[in-house]
Amino acid sequence: MRRKTTTEKNELKRKRLNGVICIFLYSICLFLFTACETKSQETEPPDPNTMEIPVESLIITEGQTISERFDVSQGFTRLESEADSFASYLQNLPLKPDGTKVRYYDGREKSRDVYLAVVDFNLGERDLQQCADAVIRLRAEYLYVNERFDEIHFNFVSGFHAEFSKWAAGNGISVNGNTVSWITNRNNNHSYESFQKYLDIVYAYASTLSLEKELIAKPISELAIGDVFIQGGAPGHSVIVVDMAVNNNTGEKIFMLAQSYMPAQDIQILKGDHEGSPWFSENIEDILRTPEWTFNASDLKTWE
Repeated sequence: MRRKTTTEKNELKRKRLNGVICIFLYSICLFLFTACETKSQETEPPDPNTMEIPVESLIITEGQTISERFDVSQGFTRLESEADSFASYLQNLPLKPDGTKVRYYDGREKSRDVYLAVVDFNLGERDLQQCADAVIRLRAEYLYVNERFDEIHFNFVSGFHAEFSKWAAGNGISVNGNTVSWITNRNNNHSYESFQKYLDIVYAYASTLSLEKELIAKPISELAIGDVFIQGGAPGHSVIVVDMAVNNNTGEKIFMLAQSYMPAQDIQILKGDHEGSPWFSENIEDILRTPEWTFNASDLKTWE
């Protein structure tokens, strides 16, 4: 093997030295670039189009009624209702503890995550209190609490007019096929227990079909607490407005909805337009999309 000359050795050392210098300079450049990039990220304002906006917390877990449990969105003020009005009754509906699950009449939990709270009413153990029945119950319970017994009346699908005042006077209702009639039943009276038995028979023979015919149509621009979105059918569906708020600057209204569903289940406060919020915007144009049903603006109705 030929020995390298002194010139060749020097040339090899020079190349090695150049390589070390290049690596050193590359490392310095990489360090400076990284530092500048980090500094740029620290000082440049975030892109508003990519920012993750935190969800406004509107749930007050210790609240025991609708108005106590749910706050209003920023810039809005909850509507104040007259004492003893249906609107005030709905805004102050009692709620079960935060986190309570909706249950069916047979005790099973509802699996669909469509609600934020559960109204604290006894459901019973029969498949009776479905969607229209929940609306009927809220209206009837309000009238009963205020002893407005003569105003508690609902129609069956057959057209039969079921009046609680007549029931409470010692009468019952007989259903034989398509024939419905009043009969004597001295056990019926004005007690709350008898009132619940009256509601059970109303639940059994009324539906969205009959309730839709009873209610009066109104424009969405006049939306109010206690109004009902309803589509009669088999099945149909109905939800009721239980709270509202208004924007102090724009006049925009937001509203909250309650429902039951099929099979019979607890009355629940629905999730609204945004995650963690029970509020829907009044600016729905022609369509209102709720977690389990889609309504038209023309489906809005109210009581006599």
